[in-house]
Amino acid sequence: MPDVRIASPQGKWILLTTVLGSSMAMLDSTVVNVALPRIGRDLDAQLAALQWTVNAYMLTLAGLILLGGSLGDHYGRRKVFVIGVVWFASASLLCGLAPNAGVLIAARALQGVGGALLTPGSLALIQASFHPDDRGRAVGLWSGFGGIGAAVGPFLGGWLVDGPGWRWVFLLNVPLALLCAPIAVRHVPESADGRSHGRFDVPGAVLGALTLAFLTYALIEAREGSLVVVVSAVAGVAAGIAFVYVEKHSPDPMMPLDIFASRQFTAVNLVTLCVYAAFGGFFFLAALELQVAVGWSALAAGTALLPTTAMMLLFSARSGALADRIGPRIPLTVGPLLCAAGMLLMLRVGPGASYPADVLPALLVLGTGMVTLVAPLTSTVLGSVDTARAGLASGINNAAARAAGLIAVAALPLLAGMGPEAYRSADAFDDAFHKAMLICAGVLVVGSATAFATVRSLPPDCRRPECRTHGSITAPPLEGERAGKRIG
Repeated sequence: MPDVRIASPQGKWILLTTVLGSSMAMLDSTVVNVALPRIGRDLDAQLAALQWTVNAYMLTLAGLILLGGSLGDHYGRRKVFVIGVVWFASASLLCGLAPNAGVLIAARALQGVGGALLTPGSLALIQASFHPDDRGRAVGLWSGFGGIGAAVGPFLGGWLVDGPGWRWVFLLNVPLALLCAPIAVRHVPESADGRSHGRFDVPGAVLGALTLAFLTYALIEAREGSLVVVVSAVAGVAAGIAFVYVEKHSPDPMMPLDIFASRQFTAVNLVTLCVYAAFGGFFFLAALELQVAVGWSALAAGTALLPTTAMMLLFSARSGALADRIGPRIPLTVGPLLCAAGMLLMLRVGPGASYPADVLPALLVLGTGMVTLVAPLTSTVLGSVDTARAGLASGINNAAARAAGLIAVAALPLLAGMGPEAYRSADAFDDAFHKAMLICAGVLVVGSATAFATVRSLPPDCRRPECRTHGSITAPPLEGERAGKRIG
């Protein structure tokens, strides 16, 4: 039984290590959007390259995050976490030194691999190290401090872009890793799952990543209408079919399909796809809109987006407690509708927009919707499956959210009619942004209707989330197992 106490020196070192590691990944998911216009101008890149700058990272992260958790269980959670930190920092260094958009995109894909190793490892180390009496408080501190990292991301990113330059958005990870990795090696105890058999669903992970890669390429490059785009779309569908076949027949699937026999689990993942597709599209385009169309600096644009994350940090735990009392159906129905209203309010944002009158009201309504739905969504995911599969269910839901954001960043500019040079024209981008907000609002309404029609009350003895405070805008929090094998 783990016996580290939170008040001990070792306990504090473990918390510091895991917070630093998870903050690297959280910071990167929020600061890069703010830097995109400057990256595009400096590297003379078209809009598609900016989409790939975001999506290359999300592609490998979403495709490999389940496998990353399993590797830690078998080979040692500290070992895989440290490898992930070093890998992530090395890829970040390559991003910061990238001479052109192609190298940057490749480095971002490598960053995602590192993120898939360190992200599940952060929580796993806490759960494997701390005494059961202290574990809940340790998880709370970890998620709270990690949320603060996500909250300061846009502000920090804007300050770096306007100051030393966009490359420091990536280079900042290097000193964090130089601090994190040695502390982990010296102070964090190694742990592994003795029941892990060492068989990994590598074919499933590869096919899942290929499915997302081919479909993303087809959506981003669809403006060209070439044969390559058609072939990529067909290959994506074929890889998806092969993924389902492999998962159905594999003795140890990464995503066992029988977990979807739970109608509640299937339904809440459909809601997740709708909600996080809208979030991913919104935060990708909003950072561009505030700089390209409104004309603000990167710092002003990053700071402007802080209210949503701050509201989640302050109120997500209370929202979760309320959902425990009234059930998840109402929050998961009302929350997406509030988010949709916030995105419709963004239609008022354009050249000459005022922050207090135009931008802030939209973000406050959007933040209220996010607060309302994120904690109940996590509770419903965990409560819809057996306790022994809660970690797996959380991992699948987290990956689904990231995949939804990936597809949204690829598809929204196409659906909104953005051309390759759209981000260089204030009027052209503003028109397309307004169309995109209407699409996002429509997707959220579909998510709300799905929740209303399918989500039901949870059994009283079901698993409840350990992460009560949440600040990430890219995916629901990962949850591990308190007993049994942790997979996700």
